[in-house]
Amino acid sequence: MAENERSSTDSSKSDKRKQSLYFPEAMLDEIQKEAQRLQRSMSWVVQRAWKHARKEIKGIPGSNEPGG
Repeated sequence: MAENERSSTDSSKSDKRKQSLYFPEAMLDEIQKEAQRLQRSMSWVVQRAWKHARKEIKGIPGSNEPGG
């Protein structure tokens, strides 16, 4: 494998695609304040929040699933 090529495992850990996400203004303000408090980026705060919440979110039935 060439030096600049990555295995699929490596690329998933370092993939830094840009994506626009839209938040209500009040939530965005909260995220920004937490980022400042933690001396981290807003992206870091949202990524950590997802890691902590994903198990709960995955338990929510989809709109086309029974109970959804």
